[in-house]
Amino acid sequence: MMRKIIHVTGIALGMLSIAPLVAVAQTYPAKPVRVIIAWPPGGANDIAGRIVMQKMTENTGQQFIIDNRGGASGIVGSDVVAKSPADGYTILVHSTTHVSNPHLYKKVPYDTLKDFVGVSPLGRQVGMLVVHPSLPAKTVKEFIDLGRKRPNELTYASSGSGSFVHLAMAMLNSMTNTKMVHVPYKGGGPAAVAIASGEVQAMTATVGSVIPHINSKRLRPVAVTSEERIAQFPQVPSIAETVKGYEFIAWVGTLAPANTPKPIVDRLNAEIQKALKDKSVTEKLSTQTLDPMFMSPEQFAARLKSDYDRYAKLIKDTGARVD
Repeated sequence: MMRKIIHVTGIALGMLSIAPLVAVAQTYPAKPVRVIIAWPPGGANDIAGRIVMQKMTENTGQQFIIDNRGGASGIVGSDVVAKSPADGYTILVHSTTHVSNPHLYKKVPYDTLKDFVGVSPLGRQVGMLVVHPSLPAKTVKEFIDLGRKRPNELTYASSGSGSFVHLAMAMLNSMTNTKMVHVPYKGGGPAAVAIASGEVQAMTATVGSVIPHINSKRLRPVAVTSEERIAQFPQVPSIAETVKGYEFIAWVGTLAPANTPKPIVDRLNAEIQKALKDKSVTEKLSTQTLDPMFMSPEQFAARLKSDYDRYAKLIKDTGARVD
């Protein structure tokens, strides 16, 4: 009888211990949420974050306030979030670069896997090889041939060392035995402006960041980094049509500080799912050639680990270290 009483008491105490967390999740968010986007305005991460967070603001009645903290390929913004209270009121919007950084830099000021909890991806990114119109290359083959004829002469922009944009070109160079000069910028927006102005000659940009420049004829699209052509630019071939086996895609996602209560993580996850199901959100993402991408926190955790391991191998194979 005594054991039964102890057992029942234990269950009751357990229920009491989680009750406050459940109550917090039900009232969350009770005040504005600070959204650290680890990149400057204008790039795919910024665009996706703003689209989804605006809808979450509308759905919850609380402001999800964007705070761009670009620098060091997203390390600056990530560090802010890693050191913030784990209460759900400071969250991070970042890209696959988050899991490549620890392999590119000798030291980052946080543990990429242990100091964050994944909430959900927001969208899938596809890149596009674009060139300045002055470069005499209209096809992937012409671009590769030019790179081989002029080793270490052609310049390409990226949104930061170790970024999706950087590694997409590094992988292409590695697979085609071409050598080009990498010029990193502080975000996809500044990098796109640089190539559009002729400051550099090429870039494997996230598609959303270069659409205005393509439409204004300041950039020439050459090929996309996905295995298949994309619906928004069906006339643009994939790199894989020329370079067999090439594919480079990534995600934009939301993370929170480690130890954020699971009910709050789950609430954020549910609000992201609700936003991504909204037709206006999917249409806005599509115009930026971002495909809505949703996962449970558990699925995203597994994806973070698998991408972490994949980038470790890619960076080792390409030698694309920063320091």
